[in-house]
Amino acid sequence: MGFQEAVSTCFSKYVDFEGRASRPEYWFWVLFVFVVGLVLRLIGLLAFGGFVLSGLFHLAVLLPGLAVAARRLHDVDRSGWFLLLAFIPIVGWLVLLYFMVQPGTPGPNRYDGAMMPA
Repeated sequence: MGFQEAVSTCFSKYVDFEGRASRPEYWFWVLFVFVVGLVLRLIGLLAFGGFVLSGLFHLAVLLPGLAVAARRLHDVDRSGWFLLLAFIPIVGWLVLLYFMVQPGTPGPNRYDGAMMPA
């Protein structure tokens, strides 16, 4: 999955918290949000003297960012509720980072649509 495909997939699954997201999909999304946020922050500082543009952008990509993170956790066979670890400073962030860099589970897991219990 390339950069453009990953970003368009994340926008098309704006609030889809079901299914799985591969490592490239997640990390290309993180790269996109970082680069665009940085550019908008620089433009905002130079033009307006504030962070309004980058703040609005980060607000707009909050839900798709949470959704792709939850789908990434599903890919490593973890619940999306593990995202709440982000509220634990340092340790929680490191645990989440560890989960995000792990390779996905090969084959189907409990978070695939076909594998959901009836």
